[in-house]
Amino acid sequence: MSTDTRNVQPLRVEGVTVRFGGIVAVNDVSFTVQPRTIHALIGPNGAGKSSCFNAITGIYTPASGQVRLGETVLTGTPPHKIARQGIGRAFQNLALIGTSSVLDNVMLGRYSLTKGQFMAYGMRLPWTMRQERAHQDRAAEICDYMGLSHRLHTPAGALSYGEQKRVDLARALCVEPTVLMLDEPAAGMNSSETAMMAALIHDLRDDLGISVLLVEHDMSLVMGIADRITVLDFGRRIADDVPAVIQRDPEVIKAYLGGAPDESGESAEAAAISSEETSA
Repeated sequence: MSTDTRNVQPLRVEGVTVRFGGIVAVNDVSFTVQPRTIHALIGPNGAGKSSCFNAITGIYTPASGQVRLGETVLTGTPPHKIARQGIGRAFQNLALIGTSSVLDNVMLGRYSLTKGQFMAYGMRLPWTMRQERAHQDRAAEICDYMGLSHRLHTPAGALSYGEQKRVDLARALCVEPTVLMLDEPAAGMNSSETAMMAALIHDLRDDLGISVLLVEHDMSLVMGIADRITVLDFGRRIADDVPAVIQRDPEVIKAYLGGAPDESGESAEAAAISSEETSA
């Protein structure tokens, strides 16, 4: 499977602030996702990661700042139009229609790319049928890439959790993104499933030439695949660098990795990351 990588542009979050009444969820946050890189957005619970994701995809409108894809300003654009600009998103909580087939679920990601009005499709005009078949063919191709070709006509609710995650990813890929946003892609997975997800994210970046922005709590996965990491704490950006620097940053360790220290005085989470670096 291939995608058009000629127009892959950096995704820039520039001084974005998100407020809910008197609560500041995201406070003047800036970072850049460079083309064809894997960029992780991490931080403790309540750090503002999901709010930042929602500001990028148009679900929330920032109180200040803006989001740009290349020279295109996304801020103030409805979510479905942001998807057309090349921003795909897979969610932590799967929102699949369990009684519908895998292909029908994945096809939901294609409708932002369809042309024509509701009445034209309702009348089943010939050109709309040709367009629908072309979109189905592309959705099937994406499913094949995701290892789901044998499941096309299986109800999504009958699939394993890992397969359902792949369906959700395939649906996000159906918008033909240049930037793929993944919210907790390894949530609920065991170690072998997490390893497979990490390999898949690498393949998506390398095979399709797209950028990946992910929120993830599994530090072994993050440190193993991310090219760059932005760290949030209480809505502020406290670090933005390569993994080797991030895992030694005292402010990051205090805010995100600070857990009960073991006998050496090192938190369990920090020890896990140190072990990951050594094994690498």
